Amino acid sequence: MAILRKPAWLKVTAGRSASFLAVDTLLQRQQLHTVCAAARCPNRGDCWQEGTAAFMILGEVCTRNCAFCAVPSGKPAAPDPDEPRRLVEAIRQMALRHVVITSVDRDDLPDGGASQFVACVAAIRAAELPAPPSIELLTPDFRGKDGALQRVLASRPEVFNHNMETVARLYPVVRPAARYALSLQVLAEAARSGLRCKSGIMLGLGEEEEEVEGLLTDLRAVGVSVLTIGQYLQPTRDQHPVVCYVRPEAFTHWQERALQLGFAAVESHPLARSSFHALQLLGESGVRSGILEKNALSHKDSLTR
Repeated sequence: MAILRKPAWLKVTAGRSASFLAVDTLLQRQQLHTVCAAARCPNRGDCWQEGTAAFMILGEVCTRNCAFCAVPSGKPAAPDPDEPRRLVEAIRQMALRHVVITSVDRDDLPDGGASQFVACVAAIRAAELPAPPSIELLTPDFRGKDGALQRVLASRPEVFNHNMETVARLYPVVRPAARYALSLQVLAEAARSGLRCKSGIMLGLGEEEEEVEGLLTDLRAVGVSVLTIGQYLQPTRDQHPVVCYVRPEAFTHWQERALQLGFAAVESHPLARSSFHALQLLGESGVRSGILEKNALSHKDSLTR
């Protein structure tokens, strides 16, 4: 398939301000990985400036090889017990208001890496931070390993996120090691536990409109209330090609449709990513508390010092 020319509405340049470079240096010093950098996200400068970052724990080597993702696949290193401490230090120095924690798939571990998620949440909550951030966990499916998801849910993050990525028909091609039904089951169990549930999908992989409609309906049926919809961008020539670039007005249509279906908050535009405007979506979805108001003031102060 020929590589499509990227349309004008997707041609953006990630800012490299002094604050951007400072954060980049900090992450390298703390030996921390972010989805922002790994995915070369054009929004990362804005997110870091707004006090949000998405950290990728458990290393940078994945045990799966999804067709849409450029994260290296192979045999990962053992989990680093010092990672939660370094994560807290980065949160402190970045004065983060909202932290997103995700990971590579760790099918090699007995619990799929669930215990490292729990350790990170515990470390953040135990730390003496001027303004403790709200926490969003963006987890894999843990391959349904017994007790793994339940341990993560018991840590009670402000938001539980698990991305569906694409429609059911495309799973064998795009997510061959995952199962559509299992991902829905993960989200359903999180919703039943009382957590605010979020998911993200990509357009441009070859899905049909009725399939997107079906996916949104399935997500609402299991209790997902926060949704992100963005354009799939092929990371390198080795990944699944972009089948089409979806026009901005189509993203507006899907945002309106999702709201009609009952989603509380939706971020839908070509450059939307799972953690983009995560703090704003948290507020829009009805999770408003003193922690968010306090953190907003603290972050504003930190930027003016």
